[in-house]
Amino acid sequence: MKKLLLLFALLATSLWSMAQDTLIKKSGEEIQVKVLEITPDLVKFKNFNNLEGPTISIYKREVFMIKYVNGAKDILTPQAPQPPVAPLTQPVNKPTPLAPPPAALNEPAPYQMKLNGPRFGVTYIASGNLTRRLKEKYEINTPVISQFGWQFETQIFSIDAGPTGLVEFIPLVGGLDQGIFLPSASLMFGLRALSGLELGFGPNLSAAGTGVVIAAGTSFSAGNVHFPINFAVVPSRDGARFSLMFGFNYRSK
Repeated sequence: MKKLLLLFALLATSLWSMAQDTLIKKSGEEIQVKVLEITPDLVKFKNFNNLEGPTISIYKREVFMIKYVNGAKDILTPQAPQPPVAPLTQPVNKPTPLAPPPAALNEPAPYQMKLNGPRFGVTYIASGNLTRRLKEKYEINTPVISQFGWQFETQIFSIDAGPTGLVEFIPLVGGLDQGIFLPSASLMFGLRALSGLELGFGPNLSAAGTGVVIAAGTSFSAGNVHFPINFAVVPSRDGARFSLMFGFNYRSK
C-alpha cells in the first residue's frame, strides 16, 4: 500500500512538472513557461523547455496576458483600444454657402454731412417798393442789412454714391445793425452732392410778404469743423433780395 501511494505521488509530481503556462507578450509572441512569481514590476518564470535552468525575469509592462495550465487567464497590461474604423460611405456633397456680395462687406456708408448750426450774413435789397418802405418807415438809406439765424437740417434719403435729399428750416432776423427787427423764415427742399455742393428751393415768409427762395451753396472743412457758404435769391416785384450767408458747425464722429 505504501509503495502504491509513493508511486502515485511520484506520478502526480511528474505531471505537475510537465504542466505549462503560456506567456503572451504585447508584441504577440507566445512563450511556454512555468510562472514562478509576479511582482509589481516583474514576471519571473522558467522556460518550460528547461525547468532546471535559470529563473528568467521580464518587465510586467511587456506582458499582455498569462494563460495558466488550469485555464485561468491573467491580463497584466491591456492593449490600448484601436480607434473605430469609419464605415466606407460615399461623402455627402454639401452645397457651399454663397458669400455675401462684396458691396455688403465693408462698404462705407453714403457720405452725409449735417450742417445744423448758426448762420450769419448780409442781404442786398434791389431798388423798388421794398427799399422805399424801409426808408419811409425805418429811415434805412442803405440797401444792405445784416442777417443772423440758425439752420435746422434733416436728411430724408441718401443714394449710394449719389446725392442726399435734404429738408432745411432757416429762421433769420435782419436789420439788427440798423436797430430794427425784420424776421424771416425759409423752408427749403434740396439735394447735396458728395462734393458738398447743394441746391434747393422753397417758400419764404418775411416782413415783406411771401415768396420763393432759390439757394445754392457748398462747404469747406477743417477737421470736424465745417464752414458752409450759401447764396440765396428771393425774386419779388417789390425788389429782389440777394443774401450771402456763412456759418459753421462741428460734426462729431
